[in-house]
Amino acid sequence: MTKAPEDVRLASGPTIGARVRTWFLTGIVVAGPLAVTGSLVLWFVNTVDNAVRTIVPSRFLPDTYLPVQIPGFGVVIAFVGLTLLGFCAANLAGRTAFTIGESLLARMPIVRSIHRGAKQIFETLFSENGSSLRRVGLVEFPMKGQWALVFISSPPTSLVETRLPPSHDARISVFLPCVPNPTTGFYFYLPARDVIELPMTPEDAAKLIMSCGVIQPEGQAALAGMAAAARATPKEPLAPAPVSTLGPSS
Repeated sequence: MTKAPEDVRLASGPTIGARVRTWFLTGIVVAGPLAVTGSLVLWFVNTVDNAVRTIVPSRFLPDTYLPVQIPGFGVVIAFVGLTLLGFCAANLAGRTAFTIGESLLARMPIVRSIHRGAKQIFETLFSENGSSLRRVGLVEFPMKGQWALVFISSPPTSLVETRLPPSHDARISVFLPCVPNPTTGFYFYLPARDVIELPMTPEDAAKLIMSCGVIQPEGQAALAGMAAAARATPKEPLAPAPVSTLGPSS
């Protein structure tokens, strides 16, 4: 008994066109992340190199004596310079010098505001013992029954707390990033009991947001199970927010 043409195609497996399509898509999946990573690394290296060349005298650059340009030399110089700067700032003499410099900047009306804000941001992001934006949670947003991922920040400062309506519940501030660009979003205060903290790293949360839910956290349960477990866990008391002494502005 002879087979029908459809049976012959099924028995012979995928066609050449289907295999080529699969190979092509696999190549895109493999080469795409490498291309994006390489482009970002190259952009970063070139940006730092160009910035360093404008500061370092040409006689100290290897490009002056070599026929080819060495990429990454500026990154090495920047790394060494920042390390030495941190070493000096950690010493007594360095701290004294930086304190004098900051006191001079504090007397400049416009410069002091920029420096003060930038310093607070960098100290918050790169603090070794800080926890701001390093915890992930769920809040009901934009309406009841709909949940959104947020990065948990810190309790409101006393200045903000005194302006909020009186409440017996502790408050917390959160940042709700937009999809697929997590650098923009909403920052607001809400009762801490309305935030369900998740056992998820900020890196996994960022992947989940930027991929619009396509890339799920690796080695972790579904968000529903994580939220249920978080509800069953008693909440620890919130630590008071650190308040920086900014001093009166004039």
